Amino acid sequence: MSDALVIADRSFTSRLVVGTGKYSTHAVMKAAHDASGTEMVTVAVRRIDLAARSESLLAWIDTSKIFLLPNTAGCYTAEDAIRTARLGREAGLSNWVKLEVLGDERTLFPDNEALLEATRVLVREGFVVLPYTNDDPIVCRKLEEAGAACVMPLGAPIGSGLGIQNPNNLLIIKEQARVPIIVDAGVGTASDAAIAMELGADGVLMNTAIAGAADPVAMATAMRHAVVAGRLAFRAGRIPRRRYATASSPTEGLVTSSGPSRS
Repeated sequence: MSDALVIADRSFTSRLVVGTGKYSTHAVMKAAHDASGTEMVTVAVRRIDLAARSESLLAWIDTSKIFLLPNTAGCYTAEDAIRTARLGREAGLSNWVKLEVLGDERTLFPDNEALLEATRVLVREGFVVLPYTNDDPIVCRKLEEAGAACVMPLGAPIGSGLGIQNPNNLLIIKEQARVPIIVDAGVGTASDAAIAMELGADGVLMNTAIAGAADPVAMATAMRHAVVAGRLAFRAGRIPRRRYATASSPTEGLVTSSGPSRS
């Protein structure tokens, strides 16, 4: 807990958040969750049968160990996203919400104007809001000012697997943030997750990268280690980049044919 991820009133030892969609079976999903070490998974409110929880994917999630984060996936207006968040809370899932308000079916990029509107409304209603947004430092700042408990900028388009496309923006977002920053979307493999963490992200959220892998359980394990390694590297502090070589061993004191070096 000395390096816990703290969002609102909750602490998490794992900085890897995992989705619940696209798995071949619920059993594979559960095994991947176990392998990832995640303590928080996203659940699309509109894609589960809340009236038949015993038969849905919810029955495959151990909520004594894993926190449910309802999301508003598939919503294209602020009104629809607000309604979906309320439905998840009324169904007893959580007063937390991963807020998605999409603006385009092809790119699945957020409609940031509608996202800000929905964030303000839900925060006033007592929700803990974690909005998915573009890697735009200005929008991220406005979402924080609107009361978001955490901001989730994309690394690349949802499900693209392109990795971190704009590291400089993520650095700026993290530098100005006073709430946790979780990179959401675009991760394709373990090195992408490690890069996000090395840039200073407080966590990484992914679904397709694990669920769509040839071996989801093995990929979940790789992602678990990548997030830990990236976080450790960030905290350790990397060496500065230099244009030219720097000797690993100092030359001062080396014995040469003419005697000890005094350089």
